[in-house]
Amino acid sequence: MTDRLRVGVIGAGRWSASAHLPGFTRSPLCDVVMLCDLDRELGEARARQFGIPEFVTDYEKMLARADIDVIDIVTRADHQQMVFDVLEAGKHCLVEKPVCHDYRDVWRAQRLAESKGLKTKVGLTFRYAPAVQYMFELQREGFIGQPFVFNGYEQNSQWLNPDNPMDKRIHKTKPVGEAEWGTDLSRAGIHVSSLEGYGAPTIDIGLELVGSELAQVVGILANMVPYRRRTNLDATRERINIDDADMFIGECANGALYSMQSSYVTVGNYPGIEARIYGAEGALIARLVDEFGQIQTLRAAKPDAVEFVQLEIPQRFFPPGYRPDDPWSTAFYGNLVHNFLEEIVAGGETNQGNFAQSARVQEIINAVALSHRERRWVDLPLPEDLPYSPRTES
Repeated sequence: MTDRLRVGVIGAGRWSASAHLPGFTRSPLCDVVMLCDLDRELGEARARQFGIPEFVTDYEKMLARADIDVIDIVTRADHQQMVFDVLEAGKHCLVEKPVCHDYRDVWRAQRLAESKGLKTKVGLTFRYAPAVQYMFELQREGFIGQPFVFNGYEQNSQWLNPDNPMDKRIHKTKPVGEAEWGTDLSRAGIHVSSLEGYGAPTIDIGLELVGSELAQVVGILANMVPYRRRTNLDATRERINIDDADMFIGECANGALYSMQSSYVTVGNYPGIEARIYGAEGALIARLVDEFGQIQTLRAAKPDAVEFVQLEIPQRFFPPGYRPDDPWSTAFYGNLVHNFLEEIVAGGETNQGNFAQSARVQEIINAVALSHRERRWVDLPLPEDLPYSPRTES
C-alpha cells in the first residue's frame, strides 16, 4: 500500500483530543477524514481544532464510506457492538479497552478480523511508552535472563474525591442498552472497574515481560469509596459498588511469580504505572508517572551492581512529531497509533497489542473477578463453557 491511510474516529471527548487525535494527525502515514460524536457542538469544534474535513453524529455514515481504511473507537459507552460493526464493514479497528467484557467475545472479534484480513489494536497504552518499549527490547536481548518475579502497579487518585463523577456525560438520557452499573451491593456483585480500566495495560506489560501465560490466579476486588456522584449531571452522591482497588497474585506456566494491583483512589499522579521484572541475570523497573518534570523513567540493576541506575531512553523509541513538552498521553499514544499504521501498511502477520492479546488480558480479569466472587484460586485457561458474568454479577 503506497497511499496514505484514511482514518475515521468515533468519539471527540478529552481522551480522543489528548491521545488519539494527536497521534493520528501527527503521523505521516494517514489522514483523518471523518470524526463522529453524539455531541455536535463538541464534535464540530474538535474537527476544526484538528483540521478534520467532515463531522457526523451517526457512525453508520462512517461505516458506509468505502474510502475509509481504519476506524478508531474512543467512546465512553461499551464498545462491543461498534467493534463488530466496524469489522463487518471491512475496516481495520483500533478500540479503547475493554473490547468486550467477556474474553470469549474478544476472541470472536479477533477471529472475525482474521477472516477478513484486518488488523486490530487495543488501547493498551502503556506498552507503547518509550520506556516500556526499551524495556521489552532489553528483555528480549536477555538483560534479565530467566524471569523470576513480576510486580505491576497502576495507581493514582483520579477518583479519590467522591464528588469527581465517574461518568462525565453530555446527555442526561442513557445510551440504549447501557446498564446502571454498581447497583448490586453484594460482595459478589461488585462491578469490575479499576481492574479493567486501569489494571489491563499493566497486566499486558507483565505478560510480555515474563514471556509466559498465567496458570492460576487468586485476587480480591474492593470498594473503598462507597458513596460518590455517578455522573456530572447528578447533584448528590449515591451508593455505587465498584472495584476502585484490587490486587491479585498468580503463578505463570514457566514458574515465574506474578503480582498486580490497581486503584484510582490511591494518592499519586497520572498515569501511576510501575512495572518491575526481576530475573536470574538482572532487573528492570519502568515508572510512568508525571512527576518532577518527567513522564517516564527506566532503571536497571545487575547482580554485581545492585543499585538501580537510570537508563537513557534512545530516541528511536519516541513517536513521529514528539516534542519534549508533550503530555504522557500524547507521547505514549503517538507510538501506539504509528505502530498500528505501520503494521497495516506493511501487511504480514505482525500485530502487537491486538484483540488476541486483549483477550489474554481480559481472560485474566475475568478469572480474578471469579476468584473474588468464589474466594478461591482459579486455573487458567478458563473453561469455555463457564457460566459466569465477567462483571461479577450473578
